Amino acid sequence: MKRITVVNLCIAATLFFTNFILKLFSPELFLIIRKKFFVICLRLNAVIMKTFKKVFTVLFVFYSASCLAQDPQIDRLKAYIEKSKDDSTKVDTLVELSKQYYIKLPDGALHFANLAKGLAEKIKYTKGIAKALNCMGNAYFNKGIYIESINFWQQSLAIFDSIGNQQGVANIQNNLGAIYFNQGEDTKANEYYFNALKTAEEIHDTLRIATTLNNIAAVYQHKLKTQDKTKEFYLKALPFEESLYDPLDRADLVGTTTAGLGQYYFEKDSGDLGKNPAALDTALFYTEKSLESRKGTQDEPYVLNQLGLIYKAKKDYEKALQYQKNALEIAKKYEAIDDIAISLVGLAQTYLKKGDTKSALQTFKAAEKTADETKAIYSLRDIYEGQAQTYSKLHDYVNAYKYQYLLLGVKDTIYNIEGDKKLQGTQFVFEIEKKEGKINLLTKDAQIQEQEMRRQKMVKNSFVGGFAVVLLFAGVFFNQRNKISKEKKRSDELLLNILPSETAEELKATGTAKTKSFELVSVMFTDFKNFTQASEKLSPEELVKEINYCYSEFDNIITRHGIEKIKTIGDSYMCAGGLPVTNSTHPEDLVKAGLEMQQFIEKNKAERISKGQPFFDLRLGIHTGPVVAGIVGIKKFAYDIWGDTVNTASRMESSGEIGKVNISGATYELVKDKFTCSYRGKIEAKNKGQIDMYFVNSSFSEG
Repeated sequence: MKRITVVNLCIAATLFFTNFILKLFSPELFLIIRKKFFVICLRLNAVIMKTFKKVFTVLFVFYSASCLAQDPQIDRLKAYIEKSKDDSTKVDTLVELSKQYYIKLPDGALHFANLAKGLAEKIKYTKGIAKALNCMGNAYFNKGIYIESINFWQQSLAIFDSIGNQQGVANIQNNLGAIYFNQGEDTKANEYYFNALKTAEEIHDTLRIATTLNNIAAVYQHKLKTQDKTKEFYLKALPFEESLYDPLDRADLVGTTTAGLGQYYFEKDSGDLGKNPAALDTALFYTEKSLESRKGTQDEPYVLNQLGLIYKAKKDYEKALQYQKNALEIAKKYEAIDDIAISLVGLAQTYLKKGDTKSALQTFKAAEKTADETKAIYSLRDIYEGQAQTYSKLHDYVNAYKYQYLLLGVKDTIYNIEGDKKLQGTQFVFEIEKKEGKINLLTKDAQIQEQEMRRQKMVKNSFVGGFAVVLLFAGVFFNQRNKISKEKKRSDELLLNILPSETAEELKATGTAKTKSFELVSVMFTDFKNFTQASEKLSPEELVKEINYCYSEFDNIITRHGIEKIKTIGDSYMCAGGLPVTNSTHPEDLVKAGLEMQQFIEKNKAERISKGQPFFDLRLGIHTGPVVAGIVGIKKFAYDIWGDTVNTASRMESSGEIGKVNISGATYELVKDKFTCSYRGKIEAKNKGQIDMYFVNSSFSEG
């Protein structure tokens, strides 16, 4: 084992040394082959890990991360920051560094954006603050955390608007539209997009006008009733795009627009049905124009495949195969697995349409193998359908039935995925409206208090009007003071409903609440099983009522045990013990609460089954460790916690079982004298490796 460890370290050292020499003497060669080294490193590390479980791999992990981070542009920016003084140029450089990171390493982007924001605030560079907040929103967008993304973009938008930076305003409005578009909220998306378009037109910003017109067209494109508007907005965008000075911007946007127009006319022809030859010719014209802009890019295989589909619809199978084979070759060059699968599917479908069943079957099998690797669910649907048709033509009905059966299974999966997306979109809007409602109520209360204070002032200034008038206004004064007292109490209660009492008091006293580190906190996640199935059988009102009933009881349970509710995320409930006031009983408190929650859900399930109603099952997980806690945002605030402990607690829930309280080894060591537990062994947790896990059976006091 020691020899293997030495070999592992030697290989890693060799990779580091090669990396250093290449970068020092030939940066161009380094850029060309660094990705290959990165892949070799990961594959070699995977082989070693599989064969020798306890071999040290720290250097391999570090090298992998360094390969992602090493980039000449990033190195130049970092070098400038180290030497530069604290001024607006340094802020802009930090913002640029954040942009370099946020696609591949969003956490790195957040780090540099925070540095930029801190420095901008220090030197009172308002535009820099807005830019940094925009970068934070971009990072959270790429992490898929849309609520946080909206929070930072709204702050950025307010600052850009206050300083009259209309270009920044248009940019943020476009960003906000993209979030709502991704969530399926087309009306809200277009509201932001049209505002962005109006702003961009006022300042004659050609790039943003073109970008926004494309975005609006994309909103209309996936709705049958509005597809004609798709063409209208794409055609409006083209002249602006072709007038752009920057060739990269011009090529990118023209390629997007013409590809969209090609798809529009192809769908207008109904694809393989060939009902409208003129529409097919127009689709061909725009798709070929798109190819001119996409050559030499990773988008080229997509456009080539689109050309293949058009020629297949025109029944020119040789040209269709030519474009699809070309797409496959380029996709392999870029190692783009999804595009490889799509190209193989297109080839197989053309072979089948041509009548070459043997080639179709071989290509479908190659496509199935590729799509299986990446779980490309939509490609698998086309593959299973094609194989069922091919085997049927070959009179091999056993295999035809097999793939028809697989096709039905994958269609069910797609239906569930799309149903989940719709539900998540509904939940997203619900969370946004809930946050806005709380803040609006607080603002309203503040306005009421300000109004009442003005009335008090009027009362005080009216005492000179005589004793009778004094008595009259004294009555008004005491009446209004009582109202103010009640309104203040209401605001305080609302604030306590959002934040822990200690944090709320700190916020009221100082206007801010400091982020705090806690060495030991227990975190619980719960998740409803059967949620999707139940939501399909219940009306929206019934679903919200049932969720509210369950969450209200969870709130009661954790309150009894002195546990802090953190937040709900869809059908997931998150709480923690040991903060904001530290204590030594939080692991035991969380486990007791978890057992009570499972008992409540079991009882509720039995009652609903007896009435023939849909029911929820519950998975629940707990982990103990260090966290950082504090308030997110400056307006639409929320108390939240971060750290690896939170991620591990989430894995405890997803690795648990229905009706069980699943705890980590760390939590078990703290509660083993209080509860009887069953050791599950080392369980593989996503992105965490193997973790010791235990099921809690009962407390010793229960026998």
